[in-house]
Amino acid sequence: MDNIMPPNNPSVVTPAEVTLVPNNSLLTETPEEGRQLAVKMARLIIKMTQPDEEKRKQLREVYGNDAMMLIAVGHVVAIEFATVAAANNYWRK
Repeated sequence: MDNIMPPNNPSVVTPAEVTLVPNNSLLTETPEEGRQLAVKMARLIIKMTQPDEEKRKQLREVYGNDAMMLIAVGHVVAIEFATVAAANNYWRK
């Protein structure tokens, strides 16, 4: 995914470098921190997929009123959290 093509809208600029894993690590001290990281990672992929901030604001109105879309958002976060939890050995010490 190094070469992501920008949308056909010349006014929209795709970030040249987007860090999808903050601090380049999935390791967290607690499950709560892991869940917060999962939410952040889910938000970053949405931002990368739709780099136009105005368009994202318009779309929030759509998905904010659609139960199935909200469930889909929760599913994306759950997948990210499963990845973080596995990387942290499920916080077993």
